[in-house]
Amino acid sequence: MSESESLAVPDGPKLVTPRLFLRPPRKEDFPAWAELNGDPQTMEHLGGVQHEADAWRGFNGFCGAWALGYVAMFSVVERETGNWVGRIGPHRPHLWPVKEVGWGLHPAYVGKGYALEAAIASVDFAFDDLGWPTVSHLINDQNTRSAKLAERLGASPVGPSQMPGSLSDEQVTEWRQSREEWRARRASFDGLVPR
Repeated sequence: MSESESLAVPDGPKLVTPRLFLRPPRKEDFPAWAELNGDPQTMEHLGGVQHEADAWRGFNGFCGAWALGYVAMFSVVERETGNWVGRIGPHRPHLWPVKEVGWGLHPAYVGKGYALEAAIASVDFAFDDLGWPTVSHLINDQNTRSAKLAERLGASPVGPSQMPGSLSDEQVTEWRQSREEWRARRASFDGLVPR
């Protein structure tokens, strides 16, 4: 197959929030994706800084998961500008210990409330569309910002968890909530992300 040829890949789901679009990654997302993966502060608790070649392989893994009929984090795009904001959403890579909604924002978009907004839509999607009975977040014990987001979403720490492969040395805590717990508190988020 030549470089100009491509395989047809389904578009996948698209979620809309007041300020964001969430959709499977596209090739035009990669430059910003590589910037996120190359930022030391962003990647401090996400497996470490990645060389562009490694970021490319990870990006292709997310795209491939969608193409194979699985889920991976969504690309999060600012509705007003079309700019790529980060990756947030449900995923469960091969041998992953939990059904997780994870997040990572490009450094230019931290502090705007985008992580919470996209995470609310993603947790809704995991429970309502994927039918997951629980949603977890695996968070490095030093990553206080992510722990605060998990807590704000209503998840509680349930104990240590072991990630597979090259991430197995990371000390992480699993934060979790059930579908019933989420539905009981979902109305409190209606002002941010209406249902």
